[in-house]
Amino acid sequence: MDGVDERVGEAGERVCLVPWAETDLWLLHRTNSPEMTAHLGGPETEERLAARNRRYAGLASGRMYRVTLSDGGETVGSIGYWQRTWQGAEVWETGWAVLPEFQGRGLAVRAARTVREAARADGTHRYLHAFPSVDHAASNAVCRGAGFTLLGQADFEYPKGRWIRSNDWRVDLEKGD
Repeated sequence: MDGVDERVGEAGERVCLVPWAETDLWLLHRTNSPEMTAHLGGPETEERLAARNRRYAGLASGRMYRVTLSDGGETVGSIGYWQRTWQGAEVWETGWAVLPEFQGRGLAVRAARTVREAARADGTHRYLHAFPSVDHAASNAVCRGAGFTLLGQADFEYPKGRWIRSNDWRVDLEKGD
């Protein structure tokens, strides 16, 4: 599959979602800093990064992507959607990371809108959720900007064994918004 181009026609930089490949491990290393993982339980070991990379490259349901700038192809981060059971139902979950030098430019919002459309086109699940920490202002702003609806707060386990208070944001993929 080729990359998924942003469908939202807005001013500014456009993004493209490029399917994750095993050669993208370098990006996991770049996003594994204490600053980038502060709301995710901290940096992971090399072994966990390698396992995550293999998982991303071979998702059985959903898809992980490298986020690139449409003009020039420079990698700015990652995003994806994957299946999870939430409150007794199968849903899509999404999450993202934007490299520090590209933050504050609206790229995560554009990538989230684009992954929302990819999950909608997949057609498997009705809902796409995001679970940023209640303390992560930037990720909560991305959800708001990408058209997610805040359902409330929930205790969320991530990584395994570590509970955090998260906001539960959701998009209804059956609606055309």
